[in-house]
Amino acid sequence: MTVSTEDQPQGERPALTSTVGLTVGPNAERRDPEGRRPQRGPRPDRPKRRDVSGWVILDKHVGMTSTHAVAVVKRAFNAKKAGHAGTLDPLASGILPIALGEATKTVPFVMDGRKAYRFTVQWGVETDTDDAEGRAVANSDARPDRAAVEAALPAFVGAIEQVPPRYSAIKIQGERAYDLAREGEVVELVARPVQIDRLAVVEHDGERTVLEAECGKGTYVRALARDLGRMLGCYGHVAALRRTRVGPFSEAEACPVGTLTDDSPEAALAHLRPVETALDAIPEVAVSRDLGLRLMRGQPVILRGRDAPVEGKAFATCAGILVAVGDVERGELVPHRVFHLGGTAPNRSA
Repeated sequence: MTVSTEDQPQGERPALTSTVGLTVGPNAERRDPEGRRPQRGPRPDRPKRRDVSGWVILDKHVGMTSTHAVAVVKRAFNAKKAGHAGTLDPLASGILPIALGEATKTVPFVMDGRKAYRFTVQWGVETDTDDAEGRAVANSDARPDRAAVEAALPAFVGAIEQVPPRYSAIKIQGERAYDLAREGEVVELVARPVQIDRLAVVEHDGERTVLEAECGKGTYVRALARDLGRMLGCYGHVAALRRTRVGPFSEAEACPVGTLTDDSPEAALAHLRPVETALDAIPEVAVSRDLGLRLMRGQPVILRGRDAPVEGKAFATCAGILVAVGDVERGELVPHRVFHLGGTAPNRSA
């Protein structure tokens, strides 16, 4: 066997070449003595994706992105399709509802629901991101006492105007605000109406205040901390944030990420909630098989019965299985979304 070390990059081990043409080495292609490539065995089959429909109420931990959380849940259930109902920043923990399969059609109903948060405001520093990950842009030695914080809260309860953080997903002429801000552009966002139903102090130690908030769609807790700090004349930013409720989903029914990753896809099904759980805020209408088939074809049906809704949103079930959701107009249900709950999908009548 001969070994040549000429023209070898420094630090790289040379390949060893035998007189019969067999090349051996860390990066060399292996062949048999006659120069033929060895036969490779068949690649293992990937598990086939399943038709799984329902909601998983994930308790996301700090540091995980919402996109990564969706990928983890999708893999845990070996599901074909998944999406989340409302981004939760990596800095935040708590409730992240994830829709699988047909449940993705009900995501808007969850995103439009009320949300609840528990968050900590660090006083004395305002940052460019309005949270602990940002760069300090204003400082103050002043610190509010609990009474001052509580006295300022009523100004932020009810229907208010709020300017979103510069680092937000809001689009400005087709570009995300956070992308523009990262490129150094001056981002001017206009105030938007938001609804805050409750805001209360839970703890206060001088340097920090822990608050709870219940609010509607589009409210930024980071902006709330920023504006509260400015009103109190001491500046502030969110140091910790936890979402405790999204629409009908709460902490009591949430499962940690580790619970899903440690289970098999079959065991994970114990954490799957029915698709129609997302529709708890609107009336349910039970229909016959014939009417259910019409709805699934996208055709409107006349609702009969004393308890049938006359106007507004409603969803229809047939034998306990969700078939459609739509608007009731003068006693007629016009479907806007139809469901085909084959495969794996729990229902509330089970």
